[in-house]
Amino acid sequence: MPLIIKSGTIITASDTFQADILIEGEQIYSIAKSLEVDGADIIDAAGKLVMPGGVDPHTHFGLPMFGTISSDDHYTGHKAAAFGGTTTVLDFVPMDEESLEASIHVWHEKADPIAAIDFGFHMNITHFDRQVAEEIPQLSKLGISSVKVFSAYNNRLRLQDGEIFRVLRLTKQHDLLTMLHAEDGDVIDILVADALANGHTTPEWHARTRPAWGAVEAVLRGAALAAQAEAPLYIVHMNVAGEVDQLRYAREHGLHVMGETCPQYLFFSMDKLKREDGAKWVCSPPLRTPEDNKRLWQGVADGTLQTIGTDHCPFFYNGTIPIIYEGNPIAIPGKELGKDDFTKIPNGLPGVGDRLPILWTYGVRSGRLSPNQFVALTSTNPAKIFGLYPRKGALMPGSDADIVIWDPDRRIRYGVAHSHHRTDYNLYENWELVGFPDKVFLRGAMIVDGDHWHGKAGMGRYLHRNPGTIL
Repeated sequence: MPLIIKSGTIITASDTFQADILIEGEQIYSIAKSLEVDGADIIDAAGKLVMPGGVDPHTHFGLPMFGTISSDDHYTGHKAAAFGGTTTVLDFVPMDEESLEASIHVWHEKADPIAAIDFGFHMNITHFDRQVAEEIPQLSKLGISSVKVFSAYNNRLRLQDGEIFRVLRLTKQHDLLTMLHAEDGDVIDILVADALANGHTTPEWHARTRPAWGAVEAVLRGAALAAQAEAPLYIVHMNVAGEVDQLRYAREHGLHVMGETCPQYLFFSMDKLKREDGAKWVCSPPLRTPEDNKRLWQGVADGTLQTIGTDHCPFFYNGTIPIIYEGNPIAIPGKELGKDDFTKIPNGLPGVGDRLPILWTYGVRSGRLSPNQFVALTSTNPAKIFGLYPRKGALMPGSDADIVIWDPDRRIRYGVAHSHHRTDYNLYENWELVGFPDKVFLRGAMIVDGDHWHGKAGMGRYLHRNPGTIL
């Protein structure tokens, strides 16, 4: 049956206007004023905003780490995303099997049966040899158009510069995008060893042993490698003022380098790690300083940075105490594993459900971002960069009917009760929000209606992605 969303104010990455949206099946059929269709269901969106569903380019669901696993899987994390207005997520496939294809198959077995929103995969490249070089060109046939490399995590995830260069040349040749985790693994290893030898084991030392200058240098080095390979590059989870400066330098010199940041790097500093519950804020790369927060906001506002993802990778703060999730008790070992040693604290934060509500109140309502920039950064730009546009990240005829009806006047005292993450804390506990999703549609089906969940495991679809657009 056709569905018309009537009388809302439509906000896209470029325009704001009043119109109705007609949905036929899973797609948007038309957008115009005063639409009338016999027999259509009507949803009155008067006084509300209508936006494309969020696209989160950076998530980790069910990720094994430090003898445990991130607490949101591809159902619980997708559900949390939907309540926050995000309808598409991109997850990372660990390179843990005998081939890239086998690794992707394992991740499909985890995700496909329980996915609650639409999703795609990036492929981690954490070692490089002839077999990997032969497999990378085949990724597009598996629906993957992006790979991730690391300049940190020695002897686990890191590639050497020459290997990163080879990956960049291959991805350039085969219309793939390389993503870079930019830190200096050598310096980190030395500083971690020094800290432990001197008895420094508290969470703040996680940040102290991962210096900002290592990230700054790694961004410039990554940009230089991309320039020499004549390949595009996407820097993930940028967290340091100097990284923004290096990205701006690269882009002003004509390099096809793009950048992502995350809400935690806009709002928090490493002082959080000094608290008694500092383990809650342990993530990699770490939180930095208020000056870094300010520069990142500037980079988001002026277009130096193209996207805001989350790097969602939650763990229980105290995994010895169960929480109730969908009526059942659950406890998963978490950050208590590192209570005596910061190097054993699982690295990661919840965030996939927080991103849009937090950025609306403290980005748009505060005047840091326009509503159109909000949509661009959290939906349209990720969709374009990662080969999903205009199917995702757009409100136009032919696009999937992934739609958020946003109530700009709804006031919420936010926290773990609203976020729906399967963990025992929220970074934004007791923050006052003004503006929140009212209804969320995935391909024309309402999956969130206020506080009610209508989605289900298995309704999310895997997205075969095309080559993306360089922004």
